[in-house]
Amino acid sequence: MDRANEKKILVVDDEPDVRNFLMACIQDAGFMVDSAVDGQDALDKIEKERPDLMTLDMNMPKMSGIKLIRILRRKKELSRLPIIVVTAHAHNEFASEDVKTFNAFTSGLKPKRTIEKPVTPEVLIKTICEILDVEPVTDIASDKPTSSDEVNLAKMLKNSDPETLQKIKDLLAGG
Repeated sequence: MDRANEKKILVVDDEPDVRNFLMACIQDAGFMVDSAVDGQDALDKIEKERPDLMTLDMNMPKMSGIKLIRILRRKKELSRLPIIVVTAHAHNEFASEDVKTFNAFTSGLKPKRTIEKPVTPEVLIKTICEILDVEPVTDIASDKPTSSDEVNLAKMLKNSDPETLQKIKDLLAGG
């Protein structure tokens, strides 16, 4: 079985906070990760270096996720790229036309999975690992979802020097 650190994931989302959160989750599980801000940016990156899997938002400027999927499925060398659609609009009127188009895809065009926002790191990584048949490098098991603030704080603490950590402990202790 391959390891997560042998696989590259492309995160495509026009919202910087969502993109950064997904990237942090994926990196923490040991995957190599790159990002794109919209469908056109993603297409350019995919044509230069094909990722092993892509997470994709449906509603983006320049080129929607639906249009990108159509383009990829028409290109023989990119037609089998596993795609996980990550969207907040799967069941509302805002994206009703995109969802109708998305649901009308034949099985050969549909993405591997759809995950609704808000996404938890556990669901995201478990889905990626199942699709790619890999084990994450780090343990992602948790009893509760982790917010992006918790992820960012954990990273900051991990990279802090002992003096800074002591100051934080003192502040938290009320001293």
